[in-house]
Amino acid sequence: MNQDYPPYLDKLNPTQREAAMHIKGPVMIIAGAGSGKTRVLTYRIAHIIKQGNDPFNILSLTFTNKAAKEMKNRIATVVGAEAKNLWMGTFHSVFAKILRVEAEHIGYPKDFTIYDTDDSKSLIKTLLKEFQLDEKLYKPGIVYNRISNAKNSLITSDKYKNIPELLEADNSSGRPMISKLFEAYQARCFKAGAMDFDDLLVNTFRLFNEKSDILYKYQHKFKYIMVDEYQDTNLCQYMIVKKLASMYENICVVGDDSQSIYSFRGANIQNILNFEKDYPDLAVFKLEHNYRSTSNIVNASSSIISNNKEKLDKKIFTENQEGDKIKILRALSDNEEGRLISQLIFEEKNNTHGLNSDFAILYRTNAQSRSFEEALRKNNIPYRIYGGTSFYQRKEIKDLLAYLKLVVNPNDEEALKRIINYPARKIGNTTIEKLVYTANQNELSMWEVIQKINLFPDFGAATAHLKNFYMLMSNFQTMQATKNAYEVAEYVAKNSGLVSHLREDKTVEGISKYENLVELLNAIKEFTEDDTNENDKTLSFFLQDIALLTDADKDNDDTDKVTLMTIHSSKGLEFKNVFVVGLEENLFPSQLSLNSRHELEEERRLFYVAVTRAEQKLTLSFATSRFKYGNLIPCEPSRFIDEIDKKYVEFDFPQNKREIDAPRSLNPKTTSVSTYGKGYGMQVGKQLFSSTSVSIPASANFVAGDNNLLVEGDEVEHQRFGKGQVLKLEDSGENKKAIINFTQAGQKTLVLKFAKLMKI
Repeated sequence: MNQDYPPYLDKLNPTQREAAMHIKGPVMIIAGAGSGKTRVLTYRIAHIIKQGNDPFNILSLTFTNKAAKEMKNRIATVVGAEAKNLWMGTFHSVFAKILRVEAEHIGYPKDFTIYDTDDSKSLIKTLLKEFQLDEKLYKPGIVYNRISNAKNSLITSDKYKNIPELLEADNSSGRPMISKLFEAYQARCFKAGAMDFDDLLVNTFRLFNEKSDILYKYQHKFKYIMVDEYQDTNLCQYMIVKKLASMYENICVVGDDSQSIYSFRGANIQNILNFEKDYPDLAVFKLEHNYRSTSNIVNASSSIISNNKEKLDKKIFTENQEGDKIKILRALSDNEEGRLISQLIFEEKNNTHGLNSDFAILYRTNAQSRSFEEALRKNNIPYRIYGGTSFYQRKEIKDLLAYLKLVVNPNDEEALKRIINYPARKIGNTTIEKLVYTANQNELSMWEVIQKINLFPDFGAATAHLKNFYMLMSNFQTMQATKNAYEVAEYVAKNSGLVSHLREDKTVEGISKYENLVELLNAIKEFTEDDTNENDKTLSFFLQDIALLTDADKDNDDTDKVTLMTIHSSKGLEFKNVFVVGLEENLFPSQLSLNSRHELEEERRLFYVAVTRAEQKLTLSFATSRFKYGNLIPCEPSRFIDEIDKKYVEFDFPQNKREIDAPRSLNPKTTSVSTYGKGYGMQVGKQLFSSTSVSIPASANFVAGDNNLLVEGDEVEHQRFGKGQVLKLEDSGENKKAIINFTQAGQKTLVLKFAKLMKI
């Protein structure tokens, strides 16, 4: 068959193929949800190499390191082992690689430490203590975010204190010392030879901005540049890419403006909307064919995003089957929302013989997970919370990693403070505080004070213990010149006392911690034996790899579980069955996002992302009441539900306009509830709610009594559920519960501490 393209591009559709073959000059690929952008990127890089270009001259910035590894493997099937030579990874991992070579030009050691968020917040806590500031007002998370946002906007600590608007905002919030904290934080990081995640970007920009010879070197090196998820880039990333691409202008950005949802991290949607202004001779390719979702889901998502004004023109379509309509589910409360969705998952899984991993529950905030966790546990449905505490954030893991960080960079003060007296070696808090004070007074690092401890007689009896610690760490440090990462780590784990300390704890938790430590050593051994790893096998490179793992990279749980996650975390993923929950005004869209059209449009894009995660079935749910701060408050359905074209949805409750648009009455005298049948009113294949509503008026003389006096068999009345009988009492004290069969509302389990019941 005659064709004007190479056979390895056979798997691409005509538009994808055209985008893959257009390798010269600036290119923008607008990739709608489920349109196969990863495949296009993969074959585009393979095509560049096949045209005789050296992979060492190709820079590809991806969303996760995991994605980069998978893409390299796919590219290797076309071009062979040359794929290993690509510069491919996240912004942070690629720029960390550059900084390892060039950091000394801006005053940092090559073996600088990378602080994760916990390390940064720990340093901020130290500074708050030194500045004698109230940690409740200057919450470390707030201070960290303020500093991070400034850095992403290329505002240094020196610039920050000279920008009146920023200072005024800090004064208005009651935190006038933010600028001082920012300045001290940066100074302490520099002294410790450490960079936080934002510094990896800021210092790369600084390097290119201040050192023209180094910029020239990398401009010539990277003849082809590709950036994935370009709509999520911030100012700093934008400026670095623009500088690097200015020599050859062979830059290709891939993204979807409709999925720009990270402005809180500094992402700027204008980067993609205005890309053509930077490159007037831009070639634009639109990937509009959705291969992921049913026709109903694709068309519904288009009707949602059409309400936004800030967007690029595109028409997403699919050739997939029509599929089920989107279900709109109403619950009386957040707890009932959890029960209904858990039951739906149970029934759908049994009806289709599907897997738990086919299901995902997506919510706007992490706090919403509770009701779904409880309901899934009661139905014995295994689940995982995506974005929970990762392996590398566990205490025992961070302890050994702190030792290893100190081996590589002895000036890392956060690592030193963490393990100087762990396991205990008679170096108490008073000594540590004195070390910090002495270091600051003499403009030395804590390690340098320990190194020169004989010059500081004030340490008294602690001097001998500090000398012993110095000898121990010096012994570890001499090993890394001749040993690989695993050999050093194993030696440190045993000789630091960590292994024996954890072995002494024979509790279940203690055994688990020991096993985790062994697993970390296994991971380091695997790193040193991995033939596909193009980096060397040193401890420094291992620590860099660990520090730069994204949430998606850390997630290795491939067991069969329902996934619970925030919508922000779900981007880039897909599931057969998706439940988007909590669709209520002031929750989704968030109350914090209703101050401007720009903010509201980002919330709508977030909803669009949630909807487009679904392949086959999509359910949207809202509650008419929700507990907040201990109070049950009425909720109004989200405006986003109304924005979906009604021909793509079906309501599992009466479509009376007033009932859909307004919250149910929560007047304690006349609270309306649905009439339940067997179980929760659900039968396979039938409506979730009865269309009949009944009014349960509370007695005129209703007065809540002392629930501690209740016994099984008592007749009681509840303000919402009416009259019923206590079937069983469970637990005691704060957790004491009553299982009550209400005449009209069915069986309920109530925590007596909170339940308002009147004994009849």
